[in-house]
Amino acid sequence: MRKLRALITRPRSEADALAAALARRGIVATVEPLIEIRFAAAAAPDLSGVQAVLCTSANGVRALAQASAERGVPLFAVGDVTASRARAEGFLSVESAGGDAGDLARLVCARLHPGAGRLVHVAGNAVAGDLAGALRGAGFAVDRAVLYEARPVARLSEAAIAAFAAGEIGVALFFSPRTAVIFARLAAACGVVEMLDAVDAVSISPGADAALAGLPFRERLIAAAPTQAAMLDRVDALLAVLPA
Repeated sequence: MRKLRALITRPRSEADALAAALARRGIVATVEPLIEIRFAAAAAPDLSGVQAVLCTSANGVRALAQASAERGVPLFAVGDVTASRARAEGFLSVESAGGDAGDLARLVCARLHPGAGRLVHVAGNAVAGDLAGALRGAGFAVDRAVLYEARPVARLSEAAIAAFAAGEIGVALFFSPRTAVIFARLAAACGVVEMLDAVDAVSISPGADAALAGLPFRERLIAAAPTQAAMLDRVDALLAVLPA
C-alpha cells in the first residue's frame, strides 16, 4: 500500500498527539503550524466565586495553567483533546463536551445553574463562535479571560512548499475556519495552489471546508463531528481506498 503523508496545520503544541495517531496508521506527518501561540503576560484571572472555567482549546488550558496555580475549580472543555490537556496539567474536575462550542454550551446548561456563580471563558485574542453569548442568553454570567494570542504565520515553510512540489503530501488536515482561510491565502502567495490537485483536504467543520472552496483539492471531506477522532475516521476512510 502506498505511504500517505499528511499535512497538519495545527499549532505545534496541539499537533504532537495527532502526529502520533497518524504514525500508528503508518502515515508520515508534516507539521506546518499556520498559527503561532503566544501566551499573554497577564495577571491570573480572578476565580473567586467562579463555579466553572470553560476552555475551548488546549492552548487555553495551557495558558490558564501558566497563569494560575488553581486546579480545583471545575473545568469544562470543548472536546476530548482539550480535556486530556487539562487533566495532564493537574486540573482535578474536568468534563468534555466532545464537540464544538455549541456542544460545550449545552453541556454547561445541563450541568450548571446560572445562580450558582459566574463562569470564566479562557480564550485567545480571536474567538470562534459565541459561547459567551449563548450562555448569557441562558442566564449565566460569563467573563472572558484573554490569556493568549494566536497570530497567523507570514508564509508557508520552504519544507512544506517543497513537499507539495514533490507530490509528497496526500492529505491536509484543517481544524478551524481561521486556519483554512490562512492556508488558502498562503497557498496563493507561495505558488502552491496548482499543486493541490493530488491532495485531499479533511476539515473539522463545514465552516472550515467552505474556506477551502476556491482551491483545487482532489477531494474535500468534512468530519462527521467536530472532533479529532472524527477527523481520523475520515483519514482512515482515505487509507481504505489507497491502491496497494
